[in-house]
Amino acid sequence: MAVFALLGLGLILALSYLPSWWVRQIMQRYSQPDDRFAFSGGDLARYLLDKNHLEHVVVEQTDHGDHYDPADKAVRLSAAHFTGRSLTAITVAAHEVGHALQHAEGMPAFQRRQEIVQRTQWAQKLAGWLLIAIPVVTVLQKQALAGLVMFAVGVLTMAIPVFAHLATLPTEIDASFKRALPMLHKGGWLKAEDKRPARRILQAAALTYVAQALSSLLNVFKWMRGLRM
Repeated sequence: MAVFALLGLGLILALSYLPSWWVRQIMQRYSQPDDRFAFSGGDLARYLLDKNHLEHVVVEQTDHGDHYDPADKAVRLSAAHFTGRSLTAITVAAHEVGHALQHAEGMPAFQRRQEIVQRTQWAQKLAGWLLIAIPVVTVLQKQALAGLVMFAVGVLTMAIPVFAHLATLPTEIDASFKRALPMLHKGGWLKAEDKRPARRILQAAALTYVAQALSSLLNVFKWMRGLRM
């Protein structure tokens, strides 16, 4: 049993750390040199949006990670990608513009993605309250069954975002390889030696949310171990 427990722990650690580690390594590797291009990621995002008649979509710097906000119609880039002129900066900018194009075109998969994200937000909040309430309810009710039920519901609710991100992966792949990469090729911004690295960066961009979701599983595991101790 101890061997299976160790194997299970190893699998959880691998699922939690390796995807996020790989994404960070890819992004950092191609962030140098930081003056690879004559324009920044923010500049390219603005140019691509205007070229596609999306002048109403703003481009902003953010401290909350690269993303496209459909509610505010804003492409938001981290400082390194907004002002940076590296291959990573312009490739990530093109990826986020890809999401803006999906939104503007009314892409069904993008619409479903937004619905899933909105519906899972309440699940994450509920999970937090349930996991806090489990020990209290168990003590007050003096019934292990009530605690077990809430525990199962809490863990399941926390796992929902993981499945949600996996379900929206096709949208991320579309933004990377059917939109961003063709735009970069058409613009003539990629040299021959840039094409493979750009594809790797776009793979990392597509997997960013999945990696973050999988890393959250480790927090659930830690919480479960804490209950046993």
